[in-house]
Amino acid sequence: MEIGIGVKSDPIQYRYTYEWLFDLMKEQKVRYLQLGSFFELYMLEDSFFTDLRNLAERRGVEIRSCFTAHRELGGFFSLDPRLEKVAKKCYQRYIEIAALLGADFVGSNPGAIYRNSMQTKDTGIECYLHNMKELMEFASPRGIKGLTIEPMSCLAEPPTLPQEIDHMMNILNRFHRDAPNERVPVYLCGDISHGYADKDGRVIHRHDELFEHQIPYMCEFHIKNTDSIYQNTFGFSLEEQQSGIIHLKDLKDQILRNASRWPRDNPIGYLEIGGPKRGRDYSDRKLGEDLSRSLEAITKVFGFS
Repeated sequence: MEIGIGVKSDPIQYRYTYEWLFDLMKEQKVRYLQLGSFFELYMLEDSFFTDLRNLAERRGVEIRSCFTAHRELGGFFSLDPRLEKVAKKCYQRYIEIAALLGADFVGSNPGAIYRNSMQTKDTGIECYLHNMKELMEFASPRGIKGLTIEPMSCLAEPPTLPQEIDHMMNILNRFHRDAPNERVPVYLCGDISHGYADKDGRVIHRHDELFEHQIPYMCEFHIKNTDSIYQNTFGFSLEEQQSGIIHLKDLKDQILRNASRWPRDNPIGYLEIGGPKRGRDYSDRKLGEDLSRSLEAITKVFGFS
């Protein structure tokens, strides 16, 4: 089993160019990119993405996946048909963009229930599943290999619990099996830093437990570090490895130990750190150092790919 290593493009938003990121990836011998979303993405003309694909290919980078960086496709849980309509329209555009980039997968975390309206959760999930079925059919003729869902660490952002993951994935998997030539499959984009701690900080499901539960549905995953109750995420500098609970060797061993359970042979793990909260000069200068140190730590354990 080969494990690919890549990086998600979130950290450079509005701070560094893609050329800068691709050069860093080449230096670190990291081959795969997951393109994170940004505000203008859904409205840009096709040529932006064909140019980006050409730029990546000239530097030996493959854009293998597209995944939201924010929660902008969460309208399916709003119970407002206007927001639902826009979420679906934007998701369709993201699928078209993935096709232009030659990406295999495109996805998002499904969205969030308003915290003051948690009783609407089941209705929101059904709305999301209804729209995903239509998106599976929309993606099929466009050459995409699958859509992806990211389980989260919060009950307001399903799926979180094992039973929620099984419920949503079993429904979508059955829908795909009914007409596999007309619908792309749906997979999980897991995240090793996502566990579940309740409102009192008690850990109900450990990150490694949930990750292992997700493996039969998973085609790609996010790699980042976190604290003991899954509140903060960060990278893998020496200091961060000492303070975080994610151990890269344990992750690799877990993946290989479960090699026969993965639905695809060559999953890719994407470093996902340092989103758009950094804006000051000191933080921006430090960004390149953070990315380099984290990528060095990951490739040292997983090997180059």
